[in-house]
Amino acid sequence: MVALGRPGPEVAEPRPVDAPEVDAEDSALLDAYSMAVSSVAEALIPSVASLRVSRSMGGWTGGGAGSAVAFTPDGYLVTSAHVVAGTDRGTATFVDGMESEFRVVGRDPLSDLAVVRVNEGELKPARLGDASRLKVGQLVVAIGNPLGFAGSVTAGVVSALGRSLATRDGRTSRLVDNVIQTDAALNPGNSGGALADSRARVIGINTAVAGIGLGLAVPIDDHSRRILAALMHDGRVRRAFLGVVGGSRPLPPKLATDVGRRQGLEVVQLLEGSPAAAAGVRPGDLILDLDGRAIEGVGDLQRQLDGDAIGRRVGVRVARDGRLLELGLTPTELA
Repeated sequence: MVALGRPGPEVAEPRPVDAPEVDAEDSALLDAYSMAVSSVAEALIPSVASLRVSRSMGGWTGGGAGSAVAFTPDGYLVTSAHVVAGTDRGTATFVDGMESEFRVVGRDPLSDLAVVRVNEGELKPARLGDASRLKVGQLVVAIGNPLGFAGSVTAGVVSALGRSLATRDGRTSRLVDNVIQTDAALNPGNSGGALADSRARVIGINTAVAGIGLGLAVPIDDHSRRILAALMHDGRVRRAFLGVVGGSRPLPPKLATDVGRRQGLEVVQLLEGSPAAAAGVRPGDLILDLDGRAIEGVGDLQRQLDGDAIGRRVGVRVARDGRLLELGLTPTELA
């Protein structure tokens, strides 16, 4: 029995738990991060369009969607070639409500870049940057229309540089060099959208989702600018053709010392009747130089085979059975 009126033991009131202190520098950093992302979004969202296309295959009509980035005020936009594959027109919609039909000016599946042009309206062009100046860990912002949600913004960092992306056009395959890897969230519909640096300069065109937290973008650099110019002017990109199938291979120590590099391009296969075969290149040869420029892998060779090399005789230096040989060949145009 409890006696009434007797005071019980005193119970201490709980002490309030102090909220964790936020370091002033961390707070400022978070604010700077948010301001950087929001300023990029404000600058670029008006320049990014949502594309809708329809394709007819085998009696069936299907739809597709993607993104595109305006880069001239008079209607030109860059997108991914696979977004507009199999069609020559579609509809572009901007966040301000403007909707316009577009036509495909040119596409290059081997770089996964395409240029389209809207029929009406003056566009706000995005500034194109230079992906060659990027650094791993640098802030990047992705803007596009994933899953149909227009003007979506995600942010992340450059996870890696120098990746390669395999592309194909019919029977021809190619590696896109210096692809940017980012952890900024990308989803279907982001393809063709902008990947920008903290100053709202477009340094890549989002092209693929390789996995969770692993997105890829075709870099905007001098090479891709030439591709865009060719697509605007000619509707296609001309490339030279040698007829060589091969891959990088370490050079023997003595040869590496003699030529001052560690790798060359080993010729695994030659296409019959190709310029390389006609010049006397053989399977097993190690290509060291083309037109006086070092060749250490497939990417180096591809960069030399632009339209300027078509029909122009160039020198090729190869290593064969311990000897260095100088050959001459004339590239033809890649069909």
